[in-house]
Amino acid sequence: MRLYRNLCEGVLQSLQSIFEDNRYADKVIEKTFKQNTKWGSRDRRFVAEAVYGIVRWYRFLREVSGASKEDYWKLLATWLIWQQIKLPDWDEFKKIDQEAIRASLKEKYPTKIIESIPDWLAELGEKSLGNRWETELSALNEEAVVVLRANTLKISPRELQEKLQLENVASDLLEDFPDALQLRLRQNVFRTPSFKEGLFEVQDAGSQLIAPFLQIEPGMRVIDACAGTGGKTLHLATLAKNKGRIVALDTEQWKLDELKKRARRAGANNIEARVIESSKTIKRLAKSADRLLLDVPCSGLGVLKRNPDAKWKLNLDFIEKVKVLQQKILSEYCEMLKPGGLLVYSTCSILPSENEDQVQSFLSSRPGEFELNDERHVWPSEGFDGFYMALLRKK
Repeated sequence: MRLYRNLCEGVLQSLQSIFEDNRYADKVIEKTFKQNTKWGSRDRRFVAEAVYGIVRWYRFLREVSGASKEDYWKLLATWLIWQQIKLPDWDEFKKIDQEAIRASLKEKYPTKIIESIPDWLAELGEKSLGNRWETELSALNEEAVVVLRANTLKISPRELQEKLQLENVASDLLEDFPDALQLRLRQNVFRTPSFKEGLFEVQDAGSQLIAPFLQIEPGMRVIDACAGTGGKTLHLATLAKNKGRIVALDTEQWKLDELKKRARRAGANNIEARVIESSKTIKRLAKSADRLLLDVPCSGLGVLKRNPDAKWKLNLDFIEKVKVLQQKILSEYCEMLKPGGLLVYSTCSILPSENEDQVQSFLSSRPGEFELNDERHVWPSEGFDGFYMALLRKK
């Protein structure tokens, strides 16, 4: 393929924003595309693939090339050589020793270099997951697939597949995921008429298992206490068939505002959004929920496929702090559940310390009050993002 300077400069500017300004990769790419409206789909695909590729393999590419942290031209050149894309005859590439890089790409490196992760994560993963770690780590470096969830308030998955086909979006239905469609090619589906009509949401297949795990029925009062912008809230609304009440809580008003927009588009009329202003918000809802979803903040180590920049932003101190928050949410928010009601605790982490260990710690702190009915891991090696979910019953 032929490379154009403006595309490569777009890649470099994006990398600078991610590594130096500490911005999230998906937001950086989105902004870069908005600033370059004349780029075609092929141009955007190259920029996105180059940025995510360099971010994902940052440590490996630095090791192979000997590049300094901020030598983005050299990192780009190394990635291009690795992808067998010919370097243009530009000044920035003239000092690149291409043969040395090709030779270096064939050398043997330790797993933490090959899989391109920081030392602390290599140690933590091996200590936490043992023999499973290398399998999951390799899976986490695969490119995430795009999965849709059909909005069954408006359309069946099969009907959605047929409608998207007419919009030049090819997809496959997924076995074991009743509402899911996986795209055959990565595309911007947000511009399709089907999206604007609220016929689907983009939601990973693993994530689509969490709402059904709560075993809700139409007419129930359900609280989604860490709702965010509402991906799982909307799924709960469809499972309730727009009956009963879904109360969506979050500490950030802007997230709930986005949730409301998504709910209007989806035709989900049984959602009530409330901002958590203080502990009083939780206390007012004491013993009011038939079902309670606690999709808690976490390290996000299960979703590195789609957020590879997270491994360069995370640290052990953050994980320790988020574990304290997880236990606080479990201990305080469980009061909203009625006796006999069901609670799901879920994360997008693969660490036992954020998952089953947290559940056991909670159960030990409240002997005789709750029981563990079921739990499930969704591992990245299964093809999608990594999740954990535990189903608890209040006695």
